[in-house]
Amino acid sequence: MTEQTTSRGEIFVVDDDPAVRDTLSMVLSAGGYEVICFADGAALLAVARSRTPACILLDVHIPGKSGLDILKELHGEDYPAPIFMISGQGDIAMAVNAIKNGALDFIEKPFRGTEIVARLNEAIGAFARRQKENATPKIGSLHFPGREPLTRREREVLEQFTAGASNKEAGRTLGISPRTIEDHRANIMKKLGARNAADLIRIVMTASRAS
Repeated sequence: MTEQTTSRGEIFVVDDDPAVRDTLSMVLSAGGYEVICFADGAALLAVARSRTPACILLDVHIPGKSGLDILKELHGEDYPAPIFMISGQGDIAMAVNAIKNGALDFIEKPFRGTEIVARLNEAIGAFARRQKENATPKIGSLHFPGREPLTRREREVLEQFTAGASNKEAGRTLGISPRTIEDHRANIMKKLGARNAADLIRIVMTASRAS
């Protein structure tokens, strides 16, 4: 077997189920990535602080600290690589909570290998583009007095939305699934007190004029 000369980068997989680790290792290696597996969060933290992978796949339920705890310790939104949460069917609320804490998106079990590779390729590519553009969203400087502050990713989603992008287009630009874009949008509307899409645009325009 000839060794691949170019790797697309390392992917850190954190899951306490050896079968899941094996499956992801196989699928992602076939997709051109080097895969490093961890059975718990403590082992990941030891490595992830000194080495930046192309992406992290982090299971919600792991021994010791939960995936959510690990995500918080890594400061998900400011971590220099996208972090995906792996969740079972019943963990959707938890996965949405993880997104509020900086996870880029979540992958539901049971998963299909080819879909995961395609989603990660898209997310890693989009993440790299945003980093290159040094994307501080234009909306990043807007202030919404008296409102709960938006996270950086919420501001990115809001910028896409005010530029007229659909959930699908915004998802493609940011490397996020349309369903997660919807979750962000619902959260943004709640934080800014917008009743509907038109109201949201009006709030942003008012803030733009005031800045």
